[in-house]
Amino acid sequence: MIDARTSIPPSRQAFLPRDGLGRLFTALQADGREVIGPTVRDGAIVYEPLDDATALPYGVAARSEPGRYRLETGDPERAFDYGVGLTPWKRVTFPPVVPLTTTVDDEPGLVQAVVPHRRAVALIGVRACELAAIATQDRVLRAGPAGDVDHAARQSGTLVVAVECAAALSTCFCTSMGTGPEVEDGADIVLSEVDGGFTVRARTPDGERVVDGLSLPAAGDEPVAQATAQVAAVRAAIGDPLPTDGLADRLRANPDHPRWAEVAERCLACTNCTLVCPTCFCTSVTVASDLDGVAASTERTWDSCFTLGFGRIAGDANFRPKVADRYRQWLTHKFSTWWDQFGSSGCVGCGRCITWCPVGIDVREELLAIAGPTEPVGPIPWPIAPADGHAPAPLATVAPARYATVHVSAVRRETADTITLRLATADTGLLASRPGQFVMVAQAAQTVPPISISRIRPDGLELTVRNVGPATAALTSLGPGARLSVRGPFGRPWPVESAQGGDVVIVGGGIGLAPLRPVIDAIMRERHRYRALYVYLGARTPRDRLFVDEVQAIAGRTDLEVAEIVDRAGPEWFGRVGVVTQLLDQATWTGERTTAFICGPDRMMQATARAIAARGVAVDRTWVTLERNMACGVGLCGHCQLGPYFVCRDGPVFSLAELGDTFTVEGR
Repeated sequence: MIDARTSIPPSRQAFLPRDGLGRLFTALQADGREVIGPTVRDGAIVYEPLDDATALPYGVAARSEPGRYRLETGDPERAFDYGVGLTPWKRVTFPPVVPLTTTVDDEPGLVQAVVPHRRAVALIGVRACELAAIATQDRVLRAGPAGDVDHAARQSGTLVVAVECAAALSTCFCTSMGTGPEVEDGADIVLSEVDGGFTVRARTPDGERVVDGLSLPAAGDEPVAQATAQVAAVRAAIGDPLPTDGLADRLRANPDHPRWAEVAERCLACTNCTLVCPTCFCTSVTVASDLDGVAASTERTWDSCFTLGFGRIAGDANFRPKVADRYRQWLTHKFSTWWDQFGSSGCVGCGRCITWCPVGIDVREELLAIAGPTEPVGPIPWPIAPADGHAPAPLATVAPARYATVHVSAVRRETADTITLRLATADTGLLASRPGQFVMVAQAAQTVPPISISRIRPDGLELTVRNVGPATAALTSLGPGARLSVRGPFGRPWPVESAQGGDVVIVGGGIGLAPLRPVIDAIMRERHRYRALYVYLGARTPRDRLFVDEVQAIAGRTDLEVAEIVDRAGPEWFGRVGVVTQLLDQATWTGERTTAFICGPDRMMQATARAIAARGVAVDRTWVTLERNMACGVGLCGHCQLGPYFVCRDGPVFSLAELGDTFTVEGR
């Protein structure tokens, strides 16, 4: 099995005659497994279900270079001399389309997760770099507060037969990435193709059971020596085309290198590189329903950080509008910030992205130009992760298939496009929510948006929702008595308790007041534990202010200070007009013992952070919530990538000390 780690000494090698390869297929199929392996289709090597060994690409070799690939005639006796195939093995363990949810048959409008089906398969012909890719993607998809249950089911039902490389392609650089060409870990059975057959090593108990069933003779010294010499020759042929010592730091230190713009002039943003990459995992969700919207389903589909829509957020804004932004994001993530998130590089050196780039962009050349060994390492533009190599952990771990049914007990209109839903529930997980966390709210025939919790009540939650698209439009049209399917809570909360004993400054802009409302609630419940409290609120117009009655009520208290401002107003408004940072200009407090909590549009938060810093508030006590294009809510889809962080998994609450320059640099 892929996830088995019990190792058997590699010295115990058997010999499988070439005409006995069919017996291996038969043994795998007799074990109830579908065999998937390499074959020729449309002029390329692809990995597909195979009925028997005759479908393997005997007598086929391959040649690749940047932007070019072709098959050539090889030794007719050999089946595995083609390098790596076009399609990555992730098509088996992480398919392009996976069902996520369906509606509940006897509960119209409610949603339930699709239970994944465990499928027993055997992969044959997996290379060392591909084994590393399988392991890398497994770490990615098992990370976070939930993990990908479909992937876990597929992975656990998979047996791997690896084949060591006997020929190198010009685009290979596994030697630089430390992933090959020798097979060391991750396979159940390892084959080396030699004269007359294969040397065979069983590496796990599952692999040993299959090999023992074949009753193979021991491999002699000559086949073992030939296998060793072949893989050594491949290592020598590849060399070390990409020195990686210090690469992650150099790459991270060069976000403004002119080469980004140069490569963007060539890049078509066609997504070929991410689609053939064996570790890329970005996805989106598609929705399908019947005509009345009662029966519906959602599916996860492969996506790419190169598409323009991948960085689009509510209001049709886009935080990576340029191709240079998207190329920098992809390459920097793959070779640098992946280390912060998952403890390894995101590249295994298979070379597919080089081969299948239609304009022949070679990542090795780009990395050497942008972050070569001679490039100086300047200030790192975002902090290195903690000592364990991973970003901060979220507060809660949530069962990935668990949806709770909640009831809408009341609806309050806040503004023309914003309402507050009061949700009643006895679910202990939801009732344990903390200020700053969010929930995923599912309705039939709609995408599943993340919604910040705007109040935590003893009997449920309140969600304040602004109508910015189809899913939120459906939420804002609900009335009392409606039922919803909710997952959560997710995310790291505001560190309200850490502010005890000092002053607190809360700055909210527009809908940004909603995630801050639970902070105000928490402080007001234990007002004696905090010193001065300052609340500064901004809105577009007087009619866009949230929680007007509540704000007026606390403004009448003598143990805190509340100030409001609007961007524009008519004669009916007697308050201040301007931007929220102008409220700070007249403040008399200093920030020596102050904690600040900020939420609003990005520009507003950036300007407020500068104003807060000017008053002496430390960056490690200045907190923002980003909610940057969150989609899946658990750090598995890639949409909320920000430097070394996934906002939904590692945030959405961050200190400015954690974010560093990523908070202000465009296109990150």
